[in-house]
Amino acid sequence: MLFESIGKSSHSWAAKTYEEIQTIAEQEGSILLIPFGSIEQHGHHLPVSTDTILVNAIAHAGSEQLENDIPLLITPTLWAGRSPHHLPFGGTISLDTDTALKTLCSVAQTGLENGFDALLFVNGHGGNISLIDDAVSEVGASNQTAEILGLTYFHLASSFVDDIRESDVGGISHGGELETSLMLYLRPDLVREETITGTHRESTYETEARDLFDNGALSVYRPFTEYSESGAIGDPHLATADKGQRFYDGLGKELAKLLEQIHTETHSY
Repeated sequence: MLFESIGKSSHSWAAKTYEEIQTIAEQEGSILLIPFGSIEQHGHHLPVSTDTILVNAIAHAGSEQLENDIPLLITPTLWAGRSPHHLPFGGTISLDTDTALKTLCSVAQTGLENGFDALLFVNGHGGNISLIDDAVSEVGASNQTAEILGLTYFHLASSFVDDIRESDVGGISHGGELETSLMLYLRPDLVREETITGTHRESTYETEARDLFDNGALSVYRPFTEYSESGAIGDPHLATADKGQRFYDGLGKELAKLLEQIHTETHSY
């Protein structure tokens, strides 16, 4: 049951009383993490909650590798993102840009009122990337006492992804080798392996994005129906639970290193 999973982590905001939250926030170098996911189609083989499950898992994976003396809390994951390009397939819930940005900023600003020294947005969906950048700017401009930062979790794999992936460029995309491997490791019960199918994105322009690790210089809007019949893009058939564990461990380590740096930097303020 959902209510039984809330608060399992020692870093869970939702498990604390308001006094406990304030005590943690008031410690030097305290960090608040806000994971931001989506509910959107991920082809025939992955659930619509994939981005939300994965960003929540990676946020907690990073925090679990930290020493207990780093004061840190993670809010419940925001599950509705900006996904209009997935709507034609159905199953997708999307916020408009203004609503999504206001939601991010409101959650951040009220969270910071407890006294945190730093806030990190952790994003799990490509369609949210520019929103995260905007939220960092908006919240940062209105709050001069805390460090405001943002990242997209899969970018943390840039230094080691080539050691794990088997696919060529284009194989790690929406519902591709990386996301499917992580889900096979973390939630194999939600992966419909018998329906796995994917395709590489056909690019009109040489500078279009082709892969999560080949973003390209050019932004182009197209509904996902123009890229894929199933809704998945990449090589999910190359995914394995072993790769998923390696991705998970590597992403957790990279996030933990960043959190330690943030703690050290803000502790000196």
